[in-house]
Amino acid sequence: MSPASRPRPPAPASHRTEEEQALLARAKALQRDAAQLPKPLLGKRLGLMSAAPDSEDAQLFRQAAQELGAHVALIPAATEPLEGDADPLPGVGRLLGRLYDAVECQGLSEAVVNDLAAVARIPIYAGLAGHGHAIFRLARAWQTSAPLIQRRHWLVQATLLATLS
Repeated sequence: MSPASRPRPPAPASHRTEEEQALLARAKALQRDAAQLPKPLLGKRLGLMSAAPDSEDAQLFRQAAQELGAHVALIPAATEPLEGDADPLPGVGRLLGRLYDAVECQGLSEAVVNDLAAVARIPIYAGLAGHGHAIFRLARAWQTSAPLIQRRHWLVQATLLATLS
């Protein structure tokens, strides 16, 4: 494993970026107010593009978004290139932007996600609920007695609220 691809340990609280600190503060507020959680994303349409919609990561994203009031539609991820179009990504990105308020892409390359995001004009998340995302590292570093899956859940919700409300 090359040094660049090794997972980095979570940054100590004193070295977290302002964005990470704000996200963590919002997640802690969600933890505190879980019983009285309003539906701030009511009416929002989110897409979940995943080849494995029953995976833990897909279920985590779907549950976190639905608890905030969002509707989550499953979008099958293409396993083979689309025929007849040399580069279908711009058209797909524009279509996603018209249909959804945000899309979570799981299992797609970073380049594909970036290409979709460039034309979609909506938030396109690259594995937001996944183990490889910065949220996972932040959840592991969060000092609380709550299980890791719950910390990830609150951080996904905090991210959705930060980008969609």
